[in-house]
Amino acid sequence: MIPGPDYPTRPVRHPIRDRRQTGVARGMAAALAVVLLTLLVSWSLGHPLSATDRVLRAVAASTVAALWLAAAIGHVAALRFESPADIDGAASGSPDSPRVEVANAVLRNTLEQVVLAIPAYLALAWVVEGSGAMVPMLAALFSVGRTLFWANYARGAAARAFGFALTFYSSVAALVIVLVALMGRLI
Repeated sequence: MIPGPDYPTRPVRHPIRDRRQTGVARGMAAALAVVLLTLLVSWSLGHPLSATDRVLRAVAASTVAALWLAAAIGHVAALRFESPADIDGAASGSPDSPRVEVANAVLRNTLEQVVLAIPAYLALAWVVEGSGAMVPMLAALFSVGRTLFWANYARGAAARAFGFALTFYSSVAALVIVLVALMGRLI
């Protein structure tokens, strides 16, 4: 097959089509700006800490993330407990109520975010000497992001995009910084 107009070689990217997509893009861009600004500020505030002190800060930050996971698990459990229709969960064979479905969606996303954040905090603290102020700031961004994501989840993708992206980009930024630092050591 010869590539041409009838047989494109790669998928065609469609432009943003509706307000929801525009809202998501704006929320994600704003969150990226906040994360980058926070990292710049925390880098300038950082003073050298021992590896042990940096790792202790990462453990504290990881505990904050884990507490968000515990809160999301507890929320699903509480909703199931107070609803006779939901109390048996998947074992009943009936679908969850809309409230439990939303809580489960928040729980799944929180689990994904925690799994990304904890190793990011620990790696950043271990590898980057100037990360003493960054790690607590990233944990603060994680908490603000989770709060906004959770509070706005039912309002739609555009409403929760900033909270999602604030949580996600802060962890990804930490991993990118670690990768750059490690590459700098190898080169």
